[in-house]
Amino acid sequence: MVTKKPDFDLALTHLRNNQNMAAFNLLTEIANSLKKSDPVKAALSLILASECKTRQDKSSSDESMEAGKLFLAYAKKEKDYSAKSAFLCAAKCFLRAGQYDGAKDAFDKSKEFTITHTEETRPIIIVDDSKSIILKIQGYLNNLGYSNVHSFYTGNDGLAGCKKMLKSNPIILLDMGLPDTNGDVVASKILDEKPDAQIILVTADEKTTKRVKDTISSGVLAFIQKPFTIKELKDALATAESEYAISKKQK
Repeated sequence: MVTKKPDFDLALTHLRNNQNMAAFNLLTEIANSLKKSDPVKAALSLILASECKTRQDKSSSDESMEAGKLFLAYAKKEKDYSAKSAFLCAAKCFLRAGQYDGAKDAFDKSKEFTITHTEETRPIIIVDDSKSIILKIQGYLNNLGYSNVHSFYTGNDGLAGCKKMLKSNPIILLDMGLPDTNGDVVASKILDEKPDAQIILVTADEKTTKRVKDTISSGVLAFIQKPFTIKELKDALATAESEYAISKKQK
């Protein structure tokens, strides 16, 4: 008898539809089936499972802790930048689980690895209706070594531009308050087409507002509140590059 593999796409569908218990059960099943063969994907599944518990106002420390251990074990086996990325992911998981000493140790170990300059950077897509904000971001990106930058002033233009470039795995800097459609709608449509798309919200909205919290829960990568500094942008981009480096290694 052939055993059916757990369906990750179905788990994501449950998660988007707020069917949290069904999503949690499927994601933990996926994590358990992948712990030995693919610890990174197992850890990512546990992170999503922890989100299911958080939505139900339940403690997710066990899932966060287990994900951190998987990232840590993976990091110790690697010798390149993937190890740095995994140590950082482990630190974030331990922090969520309230294990501050473990988080600090993992973070300190990540400092042992330096980022090597890549010849070709991924595209950056900016979607914002403010010309001054776009110019500011473009200036920051230029200083950080990103030259492949595309800017859009409306949600619909940004969505169309993103869809054309999704195969090149862009990092998307998305404003929430756009003139024609809200950023959360744009984010949802992008994630429907590419669930692992890397979206960084850049908005004046507070992180605690329902709209921002719901958009973050839908799968966006990071949040930057306006006004922001080049360091805040650099940190968000580093998170994107770290997660991308791990996912690329697993393919």
